[in-house]
Amino acid sequence: MIDRRRLLLSAVAGVALAGPAGTALARVAAPGSDPAEAAKLNGILDAMFAIILAKSAMAASYMGLDKGDNAAAKTRLDMLTPTDLAEREAFSREYTDKLKAIDASKLAGMDAVNLATVLYDGETTNIGLDRYRFGNTGSPNPYRISQLGGAYREIPDFLDTIHGIETTADAEAYLSRLDAFGDLLDQETVLVREDMGKGIVSPDFVIDRTLTQMKNGLEPAPADSGLVTSLSRRAAEAGVQGDWTTRATAIVADKVYPALQRQVDLFEAARPGARHDAGVWALPHADGYYEYGLRNYTTTRLTGAEVHQLGLTQVAEITAAADAILKAEGMTEGTVGARLAVMAKDPRFIYPNTDAGKQQLLDELNVQMAAMQARLPDYFGILPKASVDIRRVPPAIEAGAPGGYYQGPSLDGSRPGAYYINLRDTAEWPKWTLPTLTYHEAIPGHHLQVTLATEAQGIPTIRKLIGFSAYSEGWALYSEQLADEMGVYADDPWGRLGYLQSLLFRATRLVVDSGLHHNRWSREQAIQYMVATLGDQESSVTTEVERYCVWPGQASSYKVGHTEWVRLREEARTQLGDRFDIKSFHDTALASGSMPLEVLKTVVGEWVESRKA
Repeated sequence: MIDRRRLLLSAVAGVALAGPAGTALARVAAPGSDPAEAAKLNGILDAMFAIILAKSAMAASYMGLDKGDNAAAKTRLDMLTPTDLAEREAFSREYTDKLKAIDASKLAGMDAVNLATVLYDGETTNIGLDRYRFGNTGSPNPYRISQLGGAYREIPDFLDTIHGIETTADAEAYLSRLDAFGDLLDQETVLVREDMGKGIVSPDFVIDRTLTQMKNGLEPAPADSGLVTSLSRRAAEAGVQGDWTTRATAIVADKVYPALQRQVDLFEAARPGARHDAGVWALPHADGYYEYGLRNYTTTRLTGAEVHQLGLTQVAEITAAADAILKAEGMTEGTVGARLAVMAKDPRFIYPNTDAGKQQLLDELNVQMAAMQARLPDYFGILPKASVDIRRVPPAIEAGAPGGYYQGPSLDGSRPGAYYINLRDTAEWPKWTLPTLTYHEAIPGHHLQVTLATEAQGIPTIRKLIGFSAYSEGWALYSEQLADEMGVYADDPWGRLGYLQSLLFRATRLVVDSGLHHNRWSREQAIQYMVATLGDQESSVTTEVERYCVWPGQASSYKVGHTEWVRLREEARTQLGDRFDIKSFHDTALASGSMPLEVLKTVVGEWVESRKA
């Protein structure tokens, strides 16, 4: 999955920037567009850029734009005061209205794609602002703080991996942000307390997981906190002199830890009265919330019932394919899930759960990624310039973090992309499951797709940074299928089984996500279904199910997106016959950046017509 922290700019109303150097891009109207209407559109996108760069210090840092004239941004975090929230809401409403006033019939090509994509994002944001005044208002995340979200999770990693330290000014800016972190935690606490007053309380098991992680953050002495050691270590490496440890320790001890403890106290007080119901259907003021989540994440009009049936159908198809491989390898007894469970525990495929074993796992992932890199030129005409690192999820957050996720590179090229893998327990990653994860998270998956969009010239940066889960996660699953079609598993039936298990996992998500939020399944029912279907360990399945509970609709975006990517490709192949070119298909579909699936359909359709001509 794409790391959601990379999309913190959604906190500034779901729209992003328009020029890598802090200035508007020089753009001309696309062929077929009315020049005046295209100029009007580009003017709006450039105005969005100027406002967001001024208002979102964290967005500036994510994109490497916190330097030079904008260096003051590096001293700030994005805060949650009533004024901040009101400004973001007003921004979304104002600029969505301006985009709606554009005459779409006068635009063509990339201009039409830009308008449709940014407008979809704004209109979806405004649905949340209009209907659901709780959680991360404007996005379908009902709980502002959970095991997967909140400043307590996001800011320490942001300070460690995004806030660079090369000078004394950088270190001073770190201290300023560290001080602001305490204020941000208290602002969050106020908002969560208000939500709780409306009856918006996360399920008891979510509170338990959240409290565990918060208390882990409070466990080290202030001087030993990662918030302090990150600064002192990196300042020393850069040769930046100063008593950074003492100063950072004082801030953590006097401000950050007390604010985090207040969040702990709030959730501990709420825990005795928390419900156990897992789905958003149980929340007050949340009628239609799951459908809103599906619209946001899948960029379709699918209902919960339709998602559930799609999942059941695809689970049956993929299970049959996996069954054929297992039987061919002599495994005939029991359900497919039961046989996969046996495979998952086979000592031949388990890395030692030690530091050395975890390093061996990382080393072999790098070998797999290098081998895939050599195959890419046969399938893509354009390849990314930025590299991608494979990293372990920080141990402090691995208990509640997803199994694997991707973080994109900075726009200025100073930071590579990163593919994170959760190594809390190597038994969760049998060797036969790992190649397809690499193809999903790195290449040809998220890294190739995100970086090509980031490096693309001539489109507004706002298009490079808005993420649509069905497009990006659908592409990553399509990449897993593409790897199989490349022949990477020609002599590796166990690796191909891992690929099928990955598809089965995402099809199962369709069933479970809709089961929890539409069919009113319990957490335990969802866990039992996933364990039985996949054969996965209950520990990893539990983490997954609890994730779906706090991000309604997101888990469905993967397979919905994959299904559409494959459908569009095969439809194009059928229409074009010998004129179908896989490189051109990929380059065309990726060159325009992330977009709603309905816009992707238009882009591919126009490409097909151009090939016919």
